[in-house]
Amino acid sequence: MLVEINGNRLNIEVLGDDRPGKPTMVAHHGAPGLGSLGEPRATFGRFADAFRVIVFDARGSGASEGREPYTHEQWVADVDGVRAWAGAERIVLAGGSYGGFIAMEYAITHPDRVSALVLRDTSADNSNQEMAIRNALASSRVEIDRVKLDRIMSGTVRDDDDLRDCWREILPLYDHDYDPAKVAERVAATPYRYRTHNFAFAVNQPNYDIKPRLSQITAPTLVTVGRHDWITPVACSETIAAGVRDGRLAVFEKSGHSPQVEEADLFEATVREFLKNALIGR
Repeated sequence: MLVEINGNRLNIEVLGDDRPGKPTMVAHHGAPGLGSLGEPRATFGRFADAFRVIVFDARGSGASEGREPYTHEQWVADVDGVRAWAGAERIVLAGGSYGGFIAMEYAITHPDRVSALVLRDTSADNSNQEMAIRNALASSRVEIDRVKLDRIMSGTVRDDDDLRDCWREILPLYDHDYDPAKVAERVAATPYRYRTHNFAFAVNQPNYDIKPRLSQITAPTLVTVGRHDWITPVACSETIAAGVRDGRLAVFEKSGHSPQVEEADLFEATVREFLKNALIGR
């Protein structure tokens, strides 16, 4: 459904029932301009037995309206708008990859609204950019076109078709086990919004660094990451887990950037165990 949040229509789905006392989980997708609610729906729809799960296309992504700005501040405000629309005083907040940036900034800005935080393959600053470029160029899996890599990582793609072309170039790096057919499926299924992507990587990323503020995250925090993640390597998650007050790190040994897909059952069990303990008395 399309719901107006902060003057912009967001595509929102609610999974699970509204029985009294059931906590609310809001899950934020990654890859602004490329991501959509499809991934968090598949990942956290499994939790609809215990939570009212809300997933949405962020402003400028998927089927949501794209009124600027595409700043972190606006995306954080949109998360709070979704929370208020849902009538939830407190939420479990999940964010993967770039969605983890927004989830952490929300938890810093609105600590009283977050009962638990679940992060996946993300970073607290932009140092992952340099590491990712090195990993991409050193890959023995495929030979990466450096020009296309630079365009997508710097947010200088020319249009949606160019974004698709550059996305196709780097997608083979994401999974632990490379399957060209799955890469082709993802390229075809992705909704492309190049203006959103460019703003995120050309404007937001160069100034992104919340490491000094990680201690302001007061909610119990689960930090998950695939051992072979090329774009937000394990070191990024280690920094987050060490910086928050109540952090736990879980590394998935047979995953790249998507342990929620590549080790789905283990990921679900890990998150369920964490939430069972984190929400006691909250």
